[in-house]
Amino acid sequence: MGGATAEGSGEVPEGSAADSAGPGDIPPRAPGRMVLVATPLGNLGDISIRAIEVLRTADRLACEDTRRTGRLLQHLGIVAPRLVRMDEHTEPAVAGALVAAATRGETVAVVTDAGMPGLSDPGAVVVDAALRAGVPLEVVPGPFAGATAAVISGLLDGAGRFTFEGFLPRKGRACAERLEAVAASRLPVVLYESPHRMEATAHDLAEACGGARRVSVSRSSPSCTRRPGGGPWVSSASASPKARPVVSTWSCWGPPDPGGADGCRGARSAGGQGRHGSDPT
Repeated sequence: MGGATAEGSGEVPEGSAADSAGPGDIPPRAPGRMVLVATPLGNLGDISIRAIEVLRTADRLACEDTRRTGRLLQHLGIVAPRLVRMDEHTEPAVAGALVAAATRGETVAVVTDAGMPGLSDPGAVVVDAALRAGVPLEVVPGPFAGATAAVISGLLDGAGRFTFEGFLPRKGRACAERLEAVAASRLPVVLYESPHRMEATAHDLAEACGGARRVSVSRSSPSCTRRPGGGPWVSSASASPKARPVVSTWSCWGPPDPGGADGCRGARSAGGQGRHGSDPT
């Protein structure tokens, strides 16, 4: 009879990794990865099953605010991995260490306070560093405030096209140029603004865009309400102090009305019930 093969007999082929390994050697760890994880805008029930699994198994977790992310993990019953603060100021400094951890075989998860990392939130710098280093990247999709503001605005066409601007620069030429771009856009434009600056920003936008614009204003506060608009544009200037958003405001400015109509869509509510507020992303 012919001799038994290694496959049939369970013998290890000569020259294999197992044959050359010493008794004290540790099997090589699986390649690491970096995973961008979208988190809820307000309602913690919006988190996905896959996001929970990644957060539960990550070796290291980069986040904007360790306290806020800690509360999310506590709500999910997850024992916190090593948390690394990565906000807009610290991201350039910590990106290298996060990429190095992934190259050593760790799973590095990246979250922000709310929404999708990299969209008006930290994430772009560490993603670029990971790509340059050849680290595998994954994304766990989920909430994005820009899309939420757009779909609830009533200003989209059948293709659902819109322009996302995020936060405008505070002042100077950069702000003026962005305002001009919003005014010239032929698509609805989604912007973010903090509550205490919404009135001033809406005033600047109204001056730049002119009167014949339809505008939807929404927010992630759990106490948000639907407000009727007065005149050709809507802003928080028309709201009483009690009705102002407590966390974040999203606005969707429609393109110029070719008919010159001076009607305007009222502000619409967005977001959901949550234990704590969140920044828009």
